[in-house]
Amino acid sequence: MPGTAFVHTVIDDHSRVAYAEIHDDETAATAVTVLRNAVAWFAERGVSTQRVLSDNGSCYRSHAWRDACTQLGITAKKTRAYRPQTNGKIERFHRTMTQGRAFKKMYSSESARRRALPAWLHEYNHHRPHTAIGKQPPITRLTNLPGQYT
Repeated sequence: MPGTAFVHTVIDDHSRVAYAEIHDDETAATAVTVLRNAVAWFAERGVSTQRVLSDNGSCYRSHAWRDACTQLGITAKKTRAYRPQTNGKIERFHRTMTQGRAFKKMYSSESARRRALPAWLHEYNHHRPHTAIGKQPPITRLTNLPGQYT
């Protein structure tokens, strides 16, 4: 659908550090690409991915998703139907994003909105205090960032 954007998001359960990409679809191929990119991005920050919790969308029920998780050594888990609390961290992230970035600010175009995501994610990960983690930004919970110790 023209003009539709899908934000694919991966959040580390412990730190609340978020990774996101905007795509034009929710296909299995896109979901797998985002997963692979996120796993690599988190690995660069010293986070190993052991499990992934997803909703029950068709892209996460696909053979491609299952195979990618197997190849990456990740256990795939699904949220329970009609139980949004099992996916609360990502639900809260999306609410924060839509209230603070996606809808409150006026953008001259969809491409401008998409270009703004990396700066907003940096603010979210590095500067925005989170009540659930002692009013610290998520990045502070990654205590073994590569290059942090010499």
